[in-house]
Amino acid sequence: MTKRQWILYAGDTLLLAALTLIGFAVHGESTLSFLPRMGALFVPLVISWFLLALLFGLFQQEIVLNPKQLWRPALAMFAAAPLAAVLRGFLLRAPVIPIFAVVLGMASAVGMVIWRGLYSLLNRKAKP
Repeated sequence: MTKRQWILYAGDTLLLAALTLIGFAVHGESTLSFLPRMGALFVPLVISWFLLALLFGLFQQEIVLNPKQLWRPALAMFAAAPLAAVLRGFLLRAPVIPIFAVVLGMASAVGMVIWRGLYSLLNRKAKP
């Protein structure tokens, strides 16, 4: 794995961790007692994201470095969020709330497009 690929994988994971923490904090659930519930969202979200990101080719440098391809991470995240919500529901043995999946998808898609856009901007001039 190249240094650039490592940065992309780590950046995606850190972004999803940050979004999970922010989401819980917005709902006043940011203490350590909520850590298991955060993990019950974070792990399915990461699994869903990486599965769909691979299917969408989101680790191929020719796609990653092209700003015209930023619709791809948004679309992948819109698909990953409902999958993550279903996996979370199975883990917690809880119902899947559709609005949760929609909000998760929207917030995560915006975050991923911003992160991937910055990555593209900072790495575009470098050779793949």
